Amino acid sequence: MALATAVLHSWCMTDFSSPPPPPAVLVLGGRRFDAGSPAVMGIINRTPDSFYAPARFSIDSGIAAIAAMVADGVDIVDVGGVRAGQEGGEVSVADEIERVRPFLQAVRERFPELLISLDTWRAPVASACADVGIALVNDTWAGADPELVSVAAELGAGYVVSHTGGLPPRTDPVSITYGDDPDAVVRDVLNTLATGAARAVTAGVAAERVLVDPTLDFGKTTRHSLRVLRATSAVAGLGYPVLQALSRKDFVGETLNLSIDQRLYGTLAATAVAGWLGTTVFRAHDVAATRQVVDMVASIRGDRPPAVAVRGEPR
Repeated sequence: MALATAVLHSWCMTDFSSPPPPPAVLVLGGRRFDAGSPAVMGIINRTPDSFYAPARFSIDSGIAAIAAMVADGVDIVDVGGVRAGQEGGEVSVADEIERVRPFLQAVRERFPELLISLDTWRAPVASACADVGIALVNDTWAGADPELVSVAAELGAGYVVSHTGGLPPRTDPVSITYGDDPDAVVRDVLNTLATGAARAVTAGVAAERVLVDPTLDFGKTTRHSLRVLRATSAVAGLGYPVLQALSRKDFVGETLNLSIDQRLYGTLAATAVAGWLGTTVFRAHDVAATRQVVDMVASIRGDRPPAVAVRGEPR
């Protein structure tokens, strides 16, 4: 009885209305994304060898896919021309430009108001697409080309700061270690993202357009990625909007022992945790499912009102 009374007293003293602190605000292309209106970023790969085959698109199929994403509630579309890993062979700067620029021109013509993100680590590629109206430069390889952040600033675009454990572009992680301390990977992520974000601001990117991405799988084992995901609130605590690219990644597959095409439910579980802990932008293959999850989490947090609330109300 005494234990039950103590537990009840503890509950009564708890503020159940207080989720983790709200994430930082992101402003892109005049649009605002925050705790009550998180952003879903749809993925379009202009590559013949993307790890997830349904995300490989021609110009025509890519335009149709974006139309479907828009109907499903996408906010940003991220277009890339090079596979992240080593498979598929070398892709030159000229090849990458040829893959992405004509497609981006077609996207801009068909969707003049759409927020476009360019997934590249190369400054010449971003410069070649300057006339398309890029809202965000998604540098997934942690400043491997030091000029890219300056190009983003010149374009008036946002910039994604990533963490790859010091690996160069298109390097698959092998024998990755951050030492014996399980929290060392989190400290490395936080230090790298804080330094990269400060560099972006110094280069001229407005702070509300700087995103920090823990970049799970890149330069990390599955255990590292799980630990970093649990530390999302610490990443959000850096004061910049957080991007999480969780969709069907290997850490989901290895955790559940599932193939790429079976990883949706695990991805959505990770998405819900990331949303609760302060993520603002979610890069996703499955836009409709992700939209529902992030909006539901925002409402549970108390940051977004229900779309409809008539159950039990006076008639």
